[in-house]
Amino acid sequence: MTTQTRFDLAVVGAGIVGLACALAAARRGKRVVVIDRDAQANGASVRNFGFVTVTGQARGAMWRRARRSREVWAEVAAGAGIPVMHEGLLMTARRPEAVSLIEAFLDTEMGEGCQLLDAAAARRRQPGLNGPDLLAALWSPHELRVESREAIPRLAAWLEERFGVEFRRGVAVQSVGTSQVETTGGPVRADAIAVCPGDDLFSLFPDRIAAQGVTRCKLQMLRLADPGFRLAGGVMSDLGLERYDGYGALPDAEPLRARLRREQGGHVANGVHLIVVQSADGSLVVGDSHHYAATPDPFASEAVDALILEEFAAVFGGTPPPVLERWTGTYAWARDHKALIDTPLPGVRLVMVTTGAGASTGFALGEEVVADLFGEIAA
Repeated sequence: MTTQTRFDLAVVGAGIVGLACALAAARRGKRVVVIDRDAQANGASVRNFGFVTVTGQARGAMWRRARRSREVWAEVAAGAGIPVMHEGLLMTARRPEAVSLIEAFLDTEMGEGCQLLDAAAARRRQPGLNGPDLLAALWSPHELRVESREAIPRLAAWLEERFGVEFRRGVAVQSVGTSQVETTGGPVRADAIAVCPGDDLFSLFPDRIAAQGVTRCKLQMLRLADPGFRLAGGVMSDLGLERYDGYGALPDAEPLRARLRREQGGHVANGVHLIVVQSADGSLVVGDSHHYAATPDPFASEAVDALILEEFAAVFGGTPPPVLERWTGTYAWARDHKALIDTPLPGVRLVMVTTGAGASTGFALGEEVVADLFGEIAA
């Protein structure tokens, strides 16, 4: 424990949103402490793809946050020594309805910098796309991929070394009041407090969280052996076009949505869509699925994994590489919004990303929250 007894900002939660708030405040020259009940990062922030997705995020605030967060990730990766595995996104299309939706997307402001590739050009861009039904693909240069399991600890270490952010780990927060956090390690006093609970819906301000309709989403993930080729960028498929709101909210998505429900009803019912990214050792992180409950069970379904691998085979052809690892993750989810920023007390913000886009939007969200908090204090 440090002798420091008062901080400018106390952050509850050391996931990506909490670290984003800490970074935004530290860059303003603020004294910051981050408090987390776990000894190390163990939640949604290290169980995901590490894929900072811009293209396809919901139009408006979320898309703008993703663009800004991508910029911050690039800055942080260089400063903190976080390797960027690959950049860009190839959104493959196997149905004419998917191609039409991509064309409609390219006509929006969100298609800036992206291009439509025919099947031959897509295969030149990405070796290994041997699925027989490939018609075209959307190429986006905006995305980047980091290894979450390594990136989150490195980010925390860099905040500590570069900015003097203090971390108190293995410390549970019991309550939060204006200017004070009560913890199992004693009180922490701070002018401003950011509560970033991830998918913990019940420990702090549960009534505020419940009032916003927040529940939890469970997803299944796999790591496959090196396929023998390198990814030029992340790879998605028709199912992602229907699921990501930047595409799926366009009127042109309806024909594709109807066809997917006819032809891949099991995938749709289990929230399965395809994301494939690559690690430094060549292995592939592949997923995922979506099931919702206040407390999701911890068990992975082999049938759901089979649906994910079936979609992988449809895009890449042949038999998928051997499965090296399986795991489940959870994140906070709400039907009616993508992020929750609430003010339960003066000088306190409750902050949650309520969709699976913490890595993609968290840095921008942290900047907004910190600017709001210290604007309130200055006023």
